[in-house]
Amino acid sequence: MILPGATIGLLGGGQLGRMFTARARTMGYRVWVLDPDPASPAGHLADRHLVAAYTDPEGLETLARGCQVVTTEFENVPAATLETLASRVRVWPPPAAVAIAQDRNREKTFLRLHGFHTTLHAAVAVEGDVLTAWQQVGGPALLKTSRLGYDGKGQASVTSVEAVRAAFQRFKGVECVLERRLELEAELSVVLARNEHGSIARFPVGQNHHVNGILDTTVVPAALPREVIDEAEIVASQVAEALGYVGVLGVELFVANGGRIYVNEIAPRPHNSGHFTQDACVTCQFEQQVRAICGLPLGGTALLSPVAMANLLGDLWQAGEPRWDRALADPGVKLHLYGKSEPRPGRKMGHLNVLAASPAEAKQRALDARRALTDHH
Repeated sequence: MILPGATIGLLGGGQLGRMFTARARTMGYRVWVLDPDPASPAGHLADRHLVAAYTDPEGLETLARGCQVVTTEFENVPAATLETLASRVRVWPPPAAVAIAQDRNREKTFLRLHGFHTTLHAAVAVEGDVLTAWQQVGGPALLKTSRLGYDGKGQASVTSVEAVRAAFQRFKGVECVLERRLELEAELSVVLARNEHGSIARFPVGQNHHVNGILDTTVVPAALPREVIDEAEIVASQVAEALGYVGVLGVELFVANGGRIYVNEIAPRPHNSGHFTQDACVTCQFEQQVRAICGLPLGGTALLSPVAMANLLGDLWQAGEPRWDRALADPGVKLHLYGKSEPRPGRKMGHLNVLAASPAEAKQRALDARRALTDHH
């Protein structure tokens, strides 16, 4: 067990890293962040910020020497970096699991091999694959870059083989995956933690709503039949087991075709849809990450109150600083800001968690509070 007083290394210094760092330090750990951005949100809160590239030998050497365990806050740290570190120091989640989640084609293949339902898909590695992929998958579909896509970036909606070809060229010919669009009945996610001994603790299932490919709201409990919720929980746990996972994992699921569960994506880290746990669960996802990677017993995940999370994007700053007092006029609103200096449209700047008597009321109050932020009258 790695106990408080020890040093945790963190690759990546965005908002997930910032919230992880805050929680780890509250629990008595030291945190060293390696991130190339001098203004990294997590770097501001860390005990030490190594401003270096993820492939920088000196930075990695410093982490390996000074930390008892190393983790990551986003999936695009080069797998080779994780493997290098893993030869010297404990690294969770396992580099092999991160390598699968980094690449949509690998991820889909892995899921299919292990018997999980995914939408119809085909790899598009070169332009010559476009026609075959279209014949296999059909439309309407989404063409997504196989690597480095998030928040709706690196994906295009396509309804013809010509559209696929044009999108592939627009993505500069990088490897892509073509995915058949499902008629969605609901979007869910399960955030869970698994430790080295194979114990799993799941947070309550969240019901998600996306706008322009970016998560907009998560509501808990999800308004779906018990059997769908149960199935979602089982599938997510099986994914974690198949990966031999250690740490916090986000599993994004689609419900389609009369209640069938499809695995959309896996995120080897705390997840945007798990932010509700900060105010509405016995343990939050960031504390759970500390517990899982340090070999401590996993914390309780019971829901203390119905809750809704609403993302705050940079668009809200267009008319000036948001009116925080207006949103906080609702006593059930909890504000979380990420310490980012530059609000850009589509950039995640923070979120609101709203606790209320029912999920529907929580969602309504979250939307009202967010709307009040731009009410400058």
